[in-house]
Amino acid sequence: MASADTRVMTAHLPVELAEQVDELAARLERSRGWVVKQALAAYVEREAERHRLTLEAMADVDVGNGNAVSHDDVKAWAASLGTDRPGKLPE
Repeated sequence: MASADTRVMTAHLPVELAEQVDELAARLERSRGWVVKQALAAYVEREAERHRLTLEAMADVDVGNGNAVSHDDVKAWAASLGTDRPGKLPE
């Protein structure tokens, strides 16, 4: 029986991925559930960090302290690529 602070979740996985989880669990001498829990925890942590960094970058742009390149400057630079006179990379 699951403890009060856990919850069972199910997901349909492609057969190849499920087999990889089985192989990893066997190699590590751990359960499938342990492998899935470790992988999911790492994914959630990585996505939380990505979200935090995105919000931090957006706030940095909002402050306007010169740490961002304008969209128009990037578009002009990109349009110059492949021409006889490519523009300087915007700073």
